[in-house]
Amino acid sequence: MNILVINCGSSSLKFQLIDSDTENWIAKGLCERIGIDGSVISYTPAGGEKETKVTPMPDHTEAIRLVLEALTNPATGVVKNLDEIGAVGHRIVHGGEKFAASTLITDEVIEAIRECNDLAPLHNPANLIGIDACRKLMPNTPMVAVFDTAFHQTMPPKAFMYGLPYSYYEKYKIRRYGFHGTSHSYVSHRAAEVLGEKYEDLKIIVCHLGNGASVSAIKDGKCIDTSMGLTPLEGLIMGTRSGELDPAILEFISNKEHLNLSEVMNILNKKSGVYGLSGDLSSDFRDLEAAYNKGDEKAKLALETFCYRVAKFIGSYVAAMNGVDVICFTAGVGENAPLVRTWICNYLGYLGVKLDEEANKKRGEDIVITTPDSRTKVMVIPTNEELAIARETLALVK
Repeated sequence: MNILVINCGSSSLKFQLIDSDTENWIAKGLCERIGIDGSVISYTPAGGEKETKVTPMPDHTEAIRLVLEALTNPATGVVKNLDEIGAVGHRIVHGGEKFAASTLITDEVIEAIRECNDLAPLHNPANLIGIDACRKLMPNTPMVAVFDTAFHQTMPPKAFMYGLPYSYYEKYKIRRYGFHGTSHSYVSHRAAEVLGEKYEDLKIIVCHLGNGASVSAIKDGKCIDTSMGLTPLEGLIMGTRSGELDPAILEFISNKEHLNLSEVMNILNKKSGVYGLSGDLSSDFRDLEAAYNKGDEKAKLALETFCYRVAKFIGSYVAAMNGVDVICFTAGVGENAPLVRTWICNYLGYLGVKLDEEANKKRGEDIVITTPDSRTKVMVIPTNEELAIARETLALVK
């Protein structure tokens, strides 16, 4: 079965068409600047050349139409007609407490997702627009919602509750939800598979390190804790997000800079993290590493602070699970920044971690980067959220 995976952002749309039999992608692409001047779609068929087209995309419905047009194009398309697409899997950022697993999309499911909009105001509405557009253009094709938050719904209350009046949880469901769940699930399962171990027997820590970054603890086959919270702002220092900090800082900055709460939140989300720490140099770790190599002290500070925070979260999750068998690095930084992995692992001597420097230089493959005598294994597992979404979709529609 061919499964179309759709990942809608507020002004973008990523897509992949995956053959569920081989689990290989047949075509993939990206729509950018939806609703903005200069909209562009890029499309790459497997084994073919990447095509880029600048064309108006006033909304996500038009973006979806262009995606389907590219997939069925007589010259470069990969299917003859839309009937060859057996199902569509949609990435949904926030399912709240309503969804602990993926689900077939119905009118009732759409309404339940809409009720979570307050928890993810930038993402869920865009996800819903993508669903609506696909349903209009492919009315007879089954569709599945795969939630970023679902994997973390196994956390116990002691891990997801905040130290706030309990009434806020009762009234507004304020709690830790966690994100990147599809990635954490895929990577932890893949690690067990590569090691030839039973998933339920392992204590695994996954470090999803990209522009957005999170760490999770998986014990007995279940997520028991994760670093992101009610929103993706909590936890690690990230590309432009502050991560966890003293809440009183918000009022302090507001008073000193004469800013309202929305303006302060904008700083925490878009002007902080390694970008802010580096003196607004960059949120891209490649730029930071290049600057560090040239002696830039702020770039060094940003990298050091980021790695220190990751190491602290790893340590806290070792305590939460009373041990760890394998630590996994994934996502853009986790997969492609040997320096970052080295600096983090330098804190892990107490776990008997011994890094294999040659293995640590490799990229793009599932690999153990510790020596055979390392007491704790450390791995690099390239994430594949699209494949994970396709698997979830297949399981519900076949």
